[in-house]
Amino acid sequence: MSEEKKGFFARLKSGLTKTRENFVKKVDNLFTKSEIDDDFYEELEEILVMGDMGINTCEEIIDELKVRVKKESIKDASLCRNILIQSIKDKMKTPEDAYDFEKDKCIILVIGVNGVGKTTTIGKLASKYRSEGRKVLIAAADTFRAAATEQLEEWAKRASVDIISAKEGADPSSVVYDAVASAKSKNVDCLLIDTAGRLHNKKNLMEELKKMNRIIDSSFPDAKRENFIVLDGTTGQNALIQAREFADAADLTGIIITKLDGTAKGGIAVAIQSELNIPVKYIGVGESVDDLQKFDSNAFVDALFDVTIDSEDERTEQ
Repeated sequence: MSEEKKGFFARLKSGLTKTRENFVKKVDNLFTKSEIDDDFYEELEEILVMGDMGINTCEEIIDELKVRVKKESIKDASLCRNILIQSIKDKMKTPEDAYDFEKDKCIILVIGVNGVGKTTTIGKLASKYRSEGRKVLIAAADTFRAAATEQLEEWAKRASVDIISAKEGADPSSVVYDAVASAKSKNVDCLLIDTAGRLHNKKNLMEELKKMNRIIDSSFPDAKRENFIVLDGTTGQNALIQAREFADAADLTGIIITKLDGTAKGGIAVAIQSELNIPVKYIGVGESVDDLQKFDSNAFVDALFDVTIDSEDERTEQ
């Protein structure tokens, strides 16, 4: 494992401490002290649900565990730990084509309510892509919040990338139109578009997102499209609700979960991916640029369950 990956795995493990203490310890205690019976399954499901993994996901995990236990005639509850870990990993695997957009010209619409870390996430993505040698452009289409534009302008300076912005209150879709035209003329590799987290009412916001998507589709149909929603890991089930609502307005292709280092509700990452069938593509466990990384389900679950990894070979490639 590279030093960079080791460093992020250590930060991820540290960042998931609250979640680990919230429910993983309870899972381990159950596996150590219990017999495999109806009470065992019931208590395990309750622990997982309380860990914000979502009721539907937890039921699926328990059903899969029951099948394995019966098929393999498992009597020792402690042997169920690895089965549980693998089941969670399977539910969170990122599709093989999840990052294909990085190989071509791409436009990434970044969606999310105010306060989830959306603007900061765009800045980190811009810096990350720029460091990988890609030509990046930012569009500040959240014209209802002057602070968002100012923050993005600062990130653009730091990352040495161009930014398209407009006056506060301007039509956000006009910013998107100008940004797409600029991206085409300047041969930009990646256009990152910030969007409003709140307009005058929810319906207006959703209609505005649909309008932006239509502009992009008609103006630059050849670009790879990604619609990322940024979710705050500390909000638990509210994050799942937000993702469902935005999925109705935009074809969400990926999820970015921030602030996992400050929550006991890290299990929500499992629920979101499993229940919405939208892959988690990036996670954030801190404030620095390096604390936003591509999502690795194996690393996430290993960090969550405090599994020690000595080498990259020991973790199955996704």
